[in-house]
Amino acid sequence: MKKQENYGFIEKLKLCKNRFNPALVVLLTIFIVIALNLNGFTQEKELKVSKDEQEQVIEKVGKILEANYVYPETAKKMSSHISGKLKKGDYKKITSPNEFADQVGKDLREISKDLHIRVGYDPEEVKRMRKRAKNKDDPELLELRLKRLRRTNFGFNEVKILSGNIGYLDLTQFADPKYAGETAVAAMNFLANCEILIIDLRNNGGGSAGMIQLLTSYFYDDEPVHLNTFYWRPSDETQQTWTLPHVPGKKVPDIDIYVLTGNRTFSAAEEFSYNLKNLKRATLVGDTTRGGAHPGGLMVINDNFLIWVPKGRAINPITKTNWEGVGVKPHIEVPQKDALKTAHLKALEKLAAGTKDKDDKFRYEWYKESLKAELNPVKVKPETLKLYEGKYGPRTITFENGELFYQRIGRPKYRMIPLADDLFMFKEIDYFRIKIIKEDGTVKGVMGMYDNMVTDKNLKEK
Repeated sequence: MKKQENYGFIEKLKLCKNRFNPALVVLLTIFIVIALNLNGFTQEKELKVSKDEQEQVIEKVGKILEANYVYPETAKKMSSHISGKLKKGDYKKITSPNEFADQVGKDLREISKDLHIRVGYDPEEVKRMRKRAKNKDDPELLELRLKRLRRTNFGFNEVKILSGNIGYLDLTQFADPKYAGETAVAAMNFLANCEILIIDLRNNGGGSAGMIQLLTSYFYDDEPVHLNTFYWRPSDETQQTWTLPHVPGKKVPDIDIYVLTGNRTFSAAEEFSYNLKNLKRATLVGDTTRGGAHPGGLMVINDNFLIWVPKGRAINPITKTNWEGVGVKPHIEVPQKDALKTAHLKALEKLAAGTKDKDDKFRYEWYKESLKAELNPVKVKPETLKLYEGKYGPRTITFENGELFYQRIGRPKYRMIPLADDLFMFKEIDYFRIKIIKEDGTVKGVMGMYDNMVTDKNLKEK
């Protein structure tokens, strides 16, 4: 069976910048400059790309694309385009290798409109790739790759239970199951007893089709389901992906699923969303995705430069097409910053409508009110809020900088968030609320309200 290639471009490691005292920075700078001058050192010359190397890169990129890019005719157009720009001298003024790589990539995308195409300057990665090609089982390179993946917990950024026993998975990449399989299984087993599942892909830039297959298999029974078909241009063959009949742990074929999308959702994350949308297995919430449906691989141009080449295309078994250039449109379109709260609210509404249990219904309605207030904050006049300031037995309400704060003796202070003019919730203690008791417009006391329908009261001290 042909080995699947990963989606997406290798992300560059971000450098951590320490914050120093400005005066200390000046002193250190002076010291370093003096030390270097005393020792006869000169500042390292700025990296530059020569005219000969530019010509070499342009020629090699054209050959790589014409031999591998998923659409041969488009490959020829891209090759011709950058060759023409080289002849016209459009790259002549570019001396920085990074700027040159970025510009060539931009020029290629101008013709292809393919967001997967990237050209990069990374001599160290070139060395690693060539080393891997000679020795695919090199333990040093494998450990380096695993180290990078472990830093992000293989993309499983957060797994938790939201109010209403709604599971939440924040997944930032689809890592290869060969390395991330145990983490994926642990996450899915943790979420197995939830009522509804929310999968957040708003910051997911792609990854492995194998992880799509593994995760999706939890959402179906043992009968295999056709997820996608890939056509690979270099080998002129097609490859299908299906759900797995067996996975470690509990399957959840009946659970409702919400998938959060945004303008950073790309590649494999789009396939996951597109698959579930067309299989009618999930409700998508958020913004339309970026639109990259061409998987491929990283290839060496020369000793310094690399190119990510889309070698294949996705062919959905239901639509017979894919999301390239158009993205995946969600069922419920909201600004991506509101996608989680919106999906959570929709999930609670569905649970509330589907239960006959009085206690469960009360809790679902309780949590719904909190989410509605977060999506559409209630504003109460400062003069009204100030009337509520005072001591209520073991409870104290203070008015600070235009807001109310609540504190019980021996416990932390919490900001009071209005649900109505006289009803307040707390972000940190979502099972508790305070209602102001009034008589003829005068504040008489407060009522503590709990999500199990229990209440208690305290009178305002004079």
